[in-house]
Amino acid sequence: MKSSDQKPFIITFALAVIGFLILQFVLSNIALSAPILFAAGILVGGFAVIFTSGEAQEAKQEVKTKTLYVGNLPYKANEGVVRELFSEQGQVFSVRLLKDKNTGKRRGFGFVEMAELDADKAISALNDQEFQQRTLKVRAAKQKQYDNEEEIASH
Repeated sequence: MKSSDQKPFIITFALAVIGFLILQFVLSNIALSAPILFAAGILVGGFAVIFTSGEAQEAKQEVKTKTLYVGNLPYKANEGVVRELFSEQGQVFSVRLLKDKNTGKRRGFGFVEMAELDADKAISALNDQEFQQRTLKVRAAKQKQYDNEEEIASH
């Protein structure tokens, strides 16, 4: 059993124990057996887990992303500076600036992965804008094309 699978069980058990202790204290005047109080605690814990897991799933909904191509970058620009620039327009998940394999120098372009809702705003705001004395080219990145099906299967 994975630890993520155990979490609801552990929470339910903890709530059952807490429910047992609370019910035992609150209902101390009424003669109820410990197993009945423990079962009531489990029911309370189970309902609490059901309601909290539904809220957690809503919060965990994945944010759709869009990858932007950023061209004509200054060669001295690094990932941090580009991230900062695009963060002004919305949520940035990753920045990849490409380097030449042989020299290790930056090639003047890269990719920024942003929240889909913020990507169009970033394109509008930053395309054809000057950044460190260079005019940026920002647009939606094209999907990578593979030469043959074997490459697709290996990815």
